[in-house]
Amino acid sequence: MNSRLPDATVHILSSTVAELHVGTDVAEVVAPDSLALRDRVVEEIRQLAASAGEPAHATLVEGSSRWPLVVHPDGTYAEELESGEVVTEDAVATAEAVPTRTAPTPVSAAAAAVSPATAPPAPEPEARPTVQDLLDSRGGTTRARATEGWQGAVRRATGGLISPAPGRAERSRLDREKRVQRRLDAPRTIVVLNPKGGAHKTTSTLLLAATFGRLRGGATLAWDNNETRGTLGWRAQNAPHHRTAVDLLEDLDESSNFRGSSLAALDHYVRTQVDARFDVLASDEDAAASSTIDSAAFDRLHTLLRRYYRLMIVDTGNNMRASNWVAAVAAADQLVIVSTVREDTAASAAWLLDGLREKGFGRKIDEAVTVLTAPSSRPDRQLEARLAQHFEQVTSAVVKAPFDPSLVDGGPIDFDALAPETRDAWLTVAATVADRL
Repeated sequence: MNSRLPDATVHILSSTVAELHVGTDVAEVVAPDSLALRDRVVEEIRQLAASAGEPAHATLVEGSSRWPLVVHPDGTYAEELESGEVVTEDAVATAEAVPTRTAPTPVSAAAAAVSPATAPPAPEPEARPTVQDLLDSRGGTTRARATEGWQGAVRRATGGLISPAPGRAERSRLDREKRVQRRLDAPRTIVVLNPKGGAHKTTSTLLLAATFGRLRGGATLAWDNNETRGTLGWRAQNAPHHRTAVDLLEDLDESSNFRGSSLAALDHYVRTQVDARFDVLASDEDAAASSTIDSAAFDRLHTLLRRYYRLMIVDTGNNMRASNWVAAVAAADQLVIVSTVREDTAASAAWLLDGLREKGFGRKIDEAVTVLTAPSSRPDRQLEARLAQHFEQVTSAVVKAPFDPSLVDGGPIDFDALAPETRDAWLTVAATVADRL
């Protein structure tokens, strides 16, 4: 049985900042407004619940007010009811001021029946304020403070005495971040597709996972769903083990009671990207192995992983006839079609979309997001425009991502080394995808 986690305490410092205390650990939670702050606090506590495999208990504290809360591993939450009432001094004084009443004179049943309207109505129980009432009582959202451009420079130079509103670029970034952070009512699966090798699938999977992980506070998984060998594990940051989806599946087969395991048990199989706040589940990396992942294996893994992750971004192989490839598309809540700005890669993506429509996935294609990445620092702009025009007509949106030299060596991705333009483009991709989840 899992040992119960220590209760969490959340100190609400402002409408956008809170501190989460769990034992001796303290984490800052920041959000653009009070509603987003609530969602991020609940998500942080949900992760504690998922890691323990049981509901997590927390107390929200603001000034002298304290609000008990229970968050379940699936993200649902509710207030705990206190076992007894707290009697205040005002209530005592009021009770002492009310004179003791004598017993009423008995009234016949017939008399009571003929004049029911004269009987005083039973007092309704007084509604107690809830934690939502506390958060909603803040009123409007706090005015955003500029941190970039000349507006941010003025604010820093004057110590905040002059605080201009954020400029257009910063407002755009804040809006996209808020869209990425929107609350999800259930786990979501995003599947990245293009049957051609070198189409930027693995890189796109990792960049999407890093963007969601950093802004949503974790509970994000990048999953390599190649039926044999993929390179997602190689492109991720180093981990203390080399276990893969095959190892997880084998242990899942051996233990019928894996349901009782906590998120911590998955640490033996996933590779945590600490700075980017997401996990990686690699595909088989044993060159001598003969095992493969089929549709049944994908479904078993997907059912398990949905219990622990709010977002799963699935990297797919190049064989669109493989059963696990088809299973991933069937399980997808959102498809992301990726292509470099090249004729052959784009044609492969277009062929894929035609084939998926013939297989009955037309609705998912209509809602898909296409990402066109530049293959060099000087892409063919005419070709880029032609490809964008085509995919805008067959999918719901097209987002362009620039060339970044830090991504071309094929080694582990250093997210901190990405150019600002690259991070901004993938923020746009993540926001565009999040809008459709």
